[in-house]
Amino acid sequence: MIILATLGAEKAIEAGIEILRQGGTAVEAVEATVRLVEADYDNNIGVGVGGWPNLLGQSELDASIMDGRTLATGAVGALRGFLHPISVARQVMERLPHVMLVGEGAARFAREIGAEAYEGLPPRTQEGWEAWLAENVPAEVRKSWPPESLAPYAWRSADPARPRGTINVLARDSAGHLASAVSTSGWAWKYPGRLGDSPIIGAGNYCDDRYGAAACTGTGEWSIRLATARSVVLYQKMGYSVEQACHEAIRELCALDRRGVAGNVNIVALDCHGRPYGASMGSKPFPYMVWEEGMAAPERRETVCSEP
Repeated sequence: MIILATLGAEKAIEAGIEILRQGGTAVEAVEATVRLVEADYDNNIGVGVGGWPNLLGQSELDASIMDGRTLATGAVGALRGFLHPISVARQVMERLPHVMLVGEGAARFAREIGAEAYEGLPPRTQEGWEAWLAENVPAEVRKSWPPESLAPYAWRSADPARPRGTINVLARDSAGHLASAVSTSGWAWKYPGRLGDSPIIGAGNYCDDRYGAAACTGTGEWSIRLATARSVVLYQKMGYSVEQACHEAIRELCALDRRGVAGNVNIVALDCHGRPYGASMGSKPFPYMVWEEGMAAPERRETVCSEP
């Protein structure tokens, strides 16, 4: 058994560990871990209602989950008004013939299943949005915000120092089944309706019991263009080790024309036997937590960096 979780899940991972210890499934473990991160308003790593909103000051949340045993998947995008997009995504997987719901359709389904609602923004997030507007938007424009054209302000948010955090959780249970889960509030101050890689199966999240699992955090536009998460799993299908698979995917990302947008992508992965690895673009490693059967407590590790 093993569970791996990225930055922000240092405490939340304990929920997933306990589920695995009690004989629960990998799907249950990844959902439980993500839910605790989503509910932490003060964490503000870019996940849940505590993450930064879009340009209109609205919280739009994305999440996806995948079962490596069946390849069943569920995802929601631009979900507004609810606390736990990961649980809505799981119910999409289990109750509907579809894979992804977005916008008002996702919110309608969330209401239908009785998902926990959350309106507005937490105070800290509201203050952060107002501060960003004051710094980036002229006073005369702010008086009648939003303007007719929002596109120029989306480019003002293309700053790698701004949080674009995502929580990635991968697990392998006692039966040898894999699961992956991803949740995010997305690019800070994004254009309304923007989706990154997190709700897109194959881009930000993919797992298959036969080969492995992978998930991404960082600039999702790049992972979408290269289907990075599934690429890592497919490289393992081709016979690459999990280390080789991650670094081949990073090489693809480094070679991509990134259209002048700064940032990076981090990958965390497992092979089919539950061996973990992480890799990052650039020179700055990314921390993640790992717990394996027999460990008294999870340990912190860092991704290995690959530069162009």
